[in-house]
Amino acid sequence: MRTIWLFLGLLCVGLGLIGIIVPLLPTVPFMLLAAYCFARSSERLHNWLLSHPRFGPSITDWQDRGAIHPSAKRVATVSIILVFGISLIIAIPLKVIIIQGVVLSTVLIFIWSRPNY
Repeated sequence: MRTIWLFLGLLCVGLGLIGIIVPLLPTVPFMLLAAYCFARSSERLHNWLLSHPRFGPSITDWQDRGAIHPSAKRVATVSIILVFGISLIIAIPLKVIIIQGVVLSTVLIFIWSRPNY
């Protein structure tokens, strides 16, 4: 079972790293999942992820307090607005726009309802 958790953790780190480049793919949620998987498979990788200068603080804030840093909230909000704006500009069908609007609004409500770090 540890091997499966390790594989899933490495997969999540890989997807998180891709998310740095691809705007619609989130990075931090994948790193949170990777930390969860590594906690069950590899103490060394779990400690590496928690001590990582870029990802560690966000993971620790989330694990300790369920908190999201205010700057991360702002970046997420701007990204969501840009993606929704692009969808409007390229004239995606109305049904898709409505679904996207509901989902993205729900995500924003969740993000902004979390405590600050």
